[in-house]
Amino acid sequence: MYQSRRNFIRNSALTAAGISIFKSDLFAATAKKGELTGIQLYSIRTDMSQDPLGTLQKLSAMGYKHVEHANYINRKFYGWSATEFKKILSDLGMTMPSGHTVMSYGKHWDAAKKDFTDSWKYTVEDAATVGQMFVISPSMEQNTRKDLNALKGFMEVFNKAGELCQKSGMKFGYHNHDFEFSEKLGDQTLYDIILTETDPKLVMQQLDIGNMINGGAKALDVMQKYPGRFESMHVKDEITAKEGHEKYESTILGKGIIPVKEIIDLGRKWGTKHFIIEQESYQGKTPLECMKEDIDIMKKWGYKS
Repeated sequence: MYQSRRNFIRNSALTAAGISIFKSDLFAATAKKGELTGIQLYSIRTDMSQDPLGTLQKLSAMGYKHVEHANYINRKFYGWSATEFKKILSDLGMTMPSGHTVMSYGKHWDAAKKDFTDSWKYTVEDAATVGQMFVISPSMEQNTRKDLNALKGFMEVFNKAGELCQKSGMKFGYHNHDFEFSEKLGDQTLYDIILTETDPKLVMQQLDIGNMINGGAKALDVMQKYPGRFESMHVKDEITAKEGHEKYESTILGKGIIPVKEIIDLGRKWGTKHFIIEQESYQGKTPLECMKEDIDIMKKWGYKS
């Protein structure tokens, strides 16, 4: 099995009953405005490392119009500058509305100056150039999540990142894995602290509906607890893993144990606009074969790129 995304990164309130039928119908009627379905390019990481242009061409032919990056190194996306990558995508009829870059407290925040380092400012600048709406940090270092005061302090940095992104017409965001639900500080999970301490006007949440089950959480429960907080979702299904240290691994949408369509339909009803397909394990198929099946399933469910 391929290594998990989390390991890869390490290495490089309302309830449903309280919402009126009228309000639900109103959400449903307006949900498709601005809605998009895309792909997290980590799903095809090997293909992107070997032939990024050819791989993007294949995705475009499948019907993908939106991508989310997982490779921003030395101010380049998959080896191209922000301007170059935007043109490549545009030529293929594609856009990149979001991307993943882990925010590091030590690398990206200067506590003495109380300001972001040039490294993070460049991250935001390049994201704006390529046309992103969301600049998303897809994990959190251990040293920022072992102490409540440290975590709360880091959430203040998150809010400041939101202010910085806002100046360029974007929003900062966070993407969960599993530890946010399995780890606690006091009687609160890390995820509860993250959502409590961040301003939703500045910090959006991208809910990965698959990652969390390795932490013992279920997407529908989290959505009921925090309705309307998830502007974006990673659309993912899971099966019991045959190897590796994690209990579950991702699979073709609709083939696993997660009620994917129920989750994304509720997300659509409650304001989720971005539905980003991600699959990290493939059960003998090629990653590109899986991406074709996944987008076809999303289209069948009424979600078009």
